[in-house]
Amino acid sequence: MSVRAKFRVTSVEKHEYGAENVKMIPVYTDNDPESENHKFWMATPAGHIEMQINNPEAHGTFEPGQEFYIDFTPAEAAKLASASA
Repeated sequence: MSVRAKFRVTSVEKHEYGAENVKMIPVYTDNDPESENHKFWMATPAGHIEMQINNPEAHGTFEPGQEFYIDFTPAEAAKLASASA
């Protein structure tokens, strides 16, 4: 099963070493209970996503005020090498 959320970009911080930090929060409701953002807000009223983007080709993809759908789809967890003691 997948879950879809809708988030708004609140800030993009560009670092001198080339990375970008992007912060997002769930979209917030407006006065129209039939609007898409109101429906998403009712399902996900609080939270945040913060990510660092190191890929130069992806820089500039996110701008404050933009809204994005975020799809959460289960994935098989990567197997980590066990540490030798």
